[in-house]
Amino acid sequence: MIMTWLCKEKRNMFFYECRACYFSIDIKCAYLSSSYKFNQQPKLDIHQHPLTVIESPMAIDVLRRFNCFWCHEPLIDAIYFCFDCPSFIIHKKCLDELPPKIDHPSHHKHPLFFNHSDSDRFCNLCQKEHSRHFYCCSLCHFNINLECALLRSIIEDKRSHQHPFSLLWRQGSFICDACDTEGNYISYICLKCYIVIHKKCISLPRIIKFSRHDHCIFHKYFLQTQELTEQDCKICFKEVKLDRGSYSCGKTGCNYVVHVNCVLEDDRLYEVIEEEKQYEELYEKSIQSSITHVIEVNEAGEATKIEHFSHQHCLVLADKMEEEIDRKCDGCMLFISTFIYYCSECPFFLHKTCTELPKIKTHWFRQWQATLNFEGFKQCEFCAQYCSGFFYNIGGAWDMCIRCGKCKFTLGFGCLTLPHSALHKIDQHMLNLTYHDDREQSYCDICEQERDPRLWYYSCSNCDTSAHTECVLGQFPFLKDGSTFSHYDHKHRHDLEFFRKAEGYPRCSYCGKLCQEEILKCKKSTCNYIVHCKCQIYQV
Repeated sequence: MIMTWLCKEKRNMFFYECRACYFSIDIKCAYLSSSYKFNQQPKLDIHQHPLTVIESPMAIDVLRRFNCFWCHEPLIDAIYFCFDCPSFIIHKKCLDELPPKIDHPSHHKHPLFFNHSDSDRFCNLCQKEHSRHFYCCSLCHFNINLECALLRSIIEDKRSHQHPFSLLWRQGSFICDACDTEGNYISYICLKCYIVIHKKCISLPRIIKFSRHDHCIFHKYFLQTQELTEQDCKICFKEVKLDRGSYSCGKTGCNYVVHVNCVLEDDRLYEVIEEEKQYEELYEKSIQSSITHVIEVNEAGEATKIEHFSHQHCLVLADKMEEEIDRKCDGCMLFISTFIYYCSECPFFLHKTCTELPKIKTHWFRQWQATLNFEGFKQCEFCAQYCSGFFYNIGGAWDMCIRCGKCKFTLGFGCLTLPHSALHKIDQHMLNLTYHDDREQSYCDICEQERDPRLWYYSCSNCDTSAHTECVLGQFPFLKDGSTFSHYDHKHRHDLEFFRKAEGYPRCSYCGKLCQEEILKCKKSTCNYIVHCKCQIYQV
């Protein structure tokens, strides 16, 4: 499924894509090129990008939902359309026949005359800088840009609000009831609900799916106290005023709430939901389980015997391991504790929480559907660790971090994914991840080198053991012995298997040194190819 650039809709169909910039357009939109006239330019150069004439816009499904930004009427006649700014759509006749002089309610003293300037001019209405054409009063130094010059007295958008909004001119500022930010001069009022909002907020989407929340969120002009137990925006962590507009989760018991401008700041992070039915379909997809079949359940309703997409045998629920062994979850590669599913036919284990991971999940940083897969040997695009087990396939490389919204505390994905506890032969107890050390000078008990007390480390409070995180975990902590490195992903002609130790210390086929660390060994019995894991990765 791809979101196309022109219609902003997700479609399951063939599409055209530019490999250089990832511009994409589906076949339906591409076939509309016969309606375009690329060589016909408007009489007035009012826009910073070239404009395209579309003679029959009503023949294009995606344009039926828009209105002319000048007269706000439906796009029945020929229009000018900007491919760089899809919101800039204006009737051809509106642009070609702009009046040279207008009387405007914002300035009763004198008429306003149409003018042009190559430099930016400050619009007295929207309080923003604009270039090119505008209406002005040279006596009073009063300027308004074209979009502010002609405003509809009544605007109705049933998708966002059940009543029409009426234009309300103001001499001063106001606080918008839809987004809780300040506005000037131009406002619209609902005479039945008595809410005053910006013009741009009339068309706020009522329902959106935000990439950083599992459920759809709804726009409301006010919230009641009983609807929320927490009132901080989950993006900026500042207070959300309950008597102003915000987006909040529609699921009962969920306290997710965000400011309007916070959640709509980046259109790559949300999807507009047009109908309630679409919202229900998205919710059903978000809870689709990776458990393919439930065979048995207990009295509490828990699945005690299941089939899971990641394993060929049935898995059985247990509250703990029968024997105290050094065993990791085959899904996340972290140590097994309590509540696991295990295979009675082979050594395969999964945390209960790992078996319940959704099959499809929305990517945090884009509106992309990520699918859960079970891989043998793969590099995570976020933390750059080589891992085996569960992966969400997203695509693309990422260089980012996680930052606290209330202070400057920042974590890279490598540190964010460090296990809270780990085992090492240096200590009989589980070593815990520790965040601070009051001692001025410290040493690692594994490599015996000095350790920076400001950096995280693993420690045992019982034995006073402390060690570098990399010394405890090794270079490949999230890889399982026997994981398969497909020949499609490296230069050797056969599949390779990962092992933490090599029998007999053979020589590396790449660097010629003895293999005393993690190795990759050819799966083909007649091939003697053995290489240090790090040597093979350098070749990829």
